This record gives sequence, C-alpha cells and structure tokens, in this order.
Amino acid sequence: MSANHRGPTPQEGQSSFIAGPMAALGHWLDRNILEMGREMRLSYLPPLMIYVAYGIQGLTAIVGTFFVKDYLGLPASFLAALAFWAGIPWVLKMPLGHLVDLIWRYKAGLVYLGASMLTGSLLIMLGLLAEREAMAAVMPVEAWYVLGALLAPTGYVIQDVVADAMTVEAVPRVDADGQPIDRARLKLMHTTMQTLGRIAIIGGGVLVSLANIYLFAGVEAMSEAEKVATYILIYEMALAIPVISVLGVALASFIKHRDLRRLVAKGLEETDARARLERPAQITKPNWWILGGSLAFVVFTLGMGLTDVPYNQEIIFVGSMAIVLFLMSRLLRVLDAEARLYLLGTAIIIFVFRAMPGPGAGQTWWMIDELAFDQQFLSVLSLIGSTLALAGLFIFRRFMAEHSIAHVVVFLTLLTSLFYLPIVGMYFGLHHWTAAVTGGIVDARFIAIVDTALESPLGQVAMVPMLAWIANSAPDNLKATFFAVMASFSNLALSAGQLGTKYLNEIFLVTREVKDPISGMVSVPADYSQLGDLMIAALAIGFILPLTAVALVKVTRLRSA
Repeated sequence: MSANHRGPTPQEGQSSFIAGPMAALGHWLDRNILEMGREMRLSYLPPLMIYVAYGIQGLTAIVGTFFVKDYLGLPASFLAALAFWAGIPWVLKMPLGHLVDLIWRYKAGLVYLGASMLTGSLLIMLGLLAEREAMAAVMPVEAWYVLGALLAPTGYVIQDVVADAMTVEAVPRVDADGQPIDRARLKLMHTTMQTLGRIAIIGGGVLVSLANIYLFAGVEAMSEAEKVATYILIYEMALAIPVISVLGVALASFIKHRDLRRLVAKGLEETDARARLERPAQITKPNWWILGGSLAFVVFTLGMGLTDVPYNQEIIFVGSMAIVLFLMSRLLRVLDAEARLYLLGTAIIIFVFRAMPGPGAGQTWWMIDELAFDQQFLSVLSLIGSTLALAGLFIFRRFMAEHSIAHVVVFLTLLTSLFYLPIVGMYFGLHHWTAAVTGGIVDARFIAIVDTALESPLGQVAMVPMLAWIANSAPDNLKATFFAVMASFSNLALSAGQLGTKYLNEIFLVTREVKDPISGMVSVPADYSQLGDLMIAALAIGFILPLTAVALVKVTRLRSA
C-alpha cells in the first residue's frame, strides 16, 4: 500500500472513536440547549416574570403542609375537597381569556388585581402563624385557612391568563428593521416562548427549593418556636411574589415604547410603526355564548357550593363540564374541520391524563411520620424534582416537537407508573430490605431521591406541544380565548382528579396524629394501615385510563397535536 493510501493508525482510530460521540454530544447540546439561549429575546421576559412568580408560589408549600399537619385537624378527604374548590378558579380561565381579548389594551389591571389577591392570601397565613389568637377571635382558624387557600389560586389564575396572552404579544411580528418575520420562523419562536414559559415556572420552583433547604437547615434541632419563626420568615419572603408579576407588566410597557421609538427613529411614521408592532387591528366582538355560559357557570358553582345539597361537588363538576363543553363547541366553529379533529383529540387525551387521582396528603404524612422525612429533606426532594424537570424540557424538546400528544402521553404514563412502584414498595418495607442488602446505603431517603430524579423530568412535558399548537394555529384575534378554553378544560381535569383522590381517601381511610398545640393531647391518632391499598389503587387507575384514552382516539377520526 502506498503512503498516500495507508490506513488509519491506532492513535488516529482512537481519536476518531472519541471524536464521533463528542461531536454528536456537541450537536445535541447545540440543538437542545444553546439554541434556546440564542433564541431568547428581551420581549419574552414580561410573561416569563409572571410565570416565575407562579413558580415561586411553592415557597410556602412545605410550610403549608406542616402547618396543616401540626396545627389543623382537617382530614385528608376534606383537604382533597378543598383542593377541588381551589381548582375551580382555573376553570374560569375561559371567560377571563375572552375578557383579555376584549380589553387587550387594559390587561395590566388584571395583573394588579391578581397581585392584590395573592398578597391577601399570604397575609392571612402570616396572621395565622404570628397572631393566631387574634385571628381566631374574628373567625375560626380553619375558616381563615380555607379563605387563604381559595384566594391564592384565584389570584394566580387571573395573572396566568394574562401571561398566556402576553406570550403571543411577546413574539415579535417584525424584525429590528420593521420587516415581517416569515411563518416558519414565527412557529419556532412560538414553540420557544411556550417552552421558556414552562422553564420559568419550574425555574421558580428551583429557587424555592434552594431557599427552603437553606432556611430549614438544622430543623431537627429547632424548637417549636424556632420552627414557627422560620415559617413566618418564609411567608414574609413570599410577599415578593406579587411584586415580581407587577414588575413584569411594567417591563412589557417599557419594551413596547422602546421598540416604537426605535422604528420611529428609523424613519417610520408612528402610526405605521404601531401597526407593525401590535397585533392586527381586528375587532374582537364579545362572544355572548362564552360570557353568558361563564356567568351561568359562576352562578351555578357558587349556588351549589353555598348549599348543603348532597354530592354538591359532583353536581358542580358535571354541570361545569357540561357548560365548558358547550362553550368549546361554540368556539370550535371558527376552526376548519381538520383543526377541530386535532383539538378535540388532543383535549380528550390531555383531560384523561391530568384527571388521574393521587394518594392525597396521607402519603406525605406517612413519609413525615414513618420515614422521618423532615422539612429540609422534603426541600431537597423538591429541588431535585424542579431541577430535573427543568432539564427534562431541554432533553425532551425535540421529542415533544417530533411526536404527537398521543405518543407523549403513552410514554409519560408508562414511565410515571414504573417510577411510582418504589414508593409503593417502601410502604411494604422495600427500603428495609435494600438497606440490609447494601449496608444501609440504599435506604428510604436514597430510594426517594433516585425515584424523584427519574420521575421529575416527565412532569411538564405533556403541555408544551398543546400550548405551541394553540399559539401557532388559533385565530389571531382569539389567542387568549383559545388558551383559556384549553386551560379551563384541562384544569377541570385536575378537579376531576381531586374528586377521585377524595373518593379514594374515603374508601381507604388514612389519618395522621393531631395534637393540641397548647395541651399536647392527641385529638386524632395516626393510622396508615390502609395507605398501601390506596397507593396501589391510584397506581392502577393512573396506568390504565390514559392508555385507554389514547387507544380510543387512535381508533376514531380524531387526531392529536
């Protein structure tokens, strides 16, 4: 063989063997992570700030869990019912979304209203912790807690519906020179915006987990008074949440005026510059079916909720579902036949996937009492979950873009069911066996950390393709309405899941020990004997029903986005 045709040397072959995977890894990092950074725009920040504020709400979640467990004698079934009521405001995203379309110029006022409600909820919890006796003199502590628990989601849903609309406005229609951006580029920008929205929510959760780990350091050695002081500090910090969302609205106004001045400086008339920057001047007429149906929904829900009619929650759910489906049918008329099939198929799959019941608060109580998971360790689990959920949006970015919702839901159902098995196994002593075999390494905390690490990247994946489809395909003058319709429908699914959780907790009774904070006497004894059956039932339901829904969509004319 001539010198010009010699084969690769062993050193060259080894370099090639290493360079191939490294080049592939570099290409993957560029497509899934670095590309996101290159696509980031300042105009994306305002809605992202509102989403971050929503993500930070978890700052008080662990405190709330221990407050309810240690100071309130509320059973798991009542808490599941309260979660049902807390989910009802999210169903109101439909009329709120249409309202945003109608008053597009004045949507900032809704953010201020939501911020006021959030502040009220946080101040209630601060009062219960710092001035419990004074609060109890006005009305029962449990009533204050319920009021705070309902104010918070109402404030968040008002802000969230505005943020959804702002994601459409955040994607520019023209480049820096005022020239229109092509449709393919717009589609990519909408997908990026929706992905960044999920990242902002989870990123807020990461910040919260880091704060909780720091604040709960050494919690096992704290006195009860020191724990309460830490709880109060956390709620005081949480008062920054409504401030962040309000600043997001202020930044949006600044960016809008900056872009207008830039185009005027390039020689455009102000009216022409405004026309290029703002949404097309389409008149959004009030859809009285949506507004009237939503009014009927509110009257119906409150009327049933304030009465003692048996099964009022079930009646509310069925009535709400009927109203929402009717309103969806009216709104779907503006889509062509193929788009309707895609939207309906996607809605059914997402609804069933999100409507699956869970084990409820009893599982967390059991982890606290039996597995000795304290506040700091739960914060560590939250940090792992939030961080890896964030990573999952990058890891599965191409997977979400290249596969239908049906494929995504099947994938998520199989993996989440598989990853829940170790938690169920620990109830039956799995951690004792693994600790004995591994010399104490693979104990309950080790299993919980690994399981959280495996399951967390899956949590936010299902929603992104649907949101991107709406942003890119819905009629331009009804973007907020379509976002709200699908959100109302999918959040109604969460209410169905809470009803299912309540039923499971009524069938399989789980109680934790409740002591009087003054006398120390036990008013409710702990009983986790039926928790195993509860967890198995939740696992089986969550595995079977989503796969059945996907199969039904596949055998019909429906499609999934």
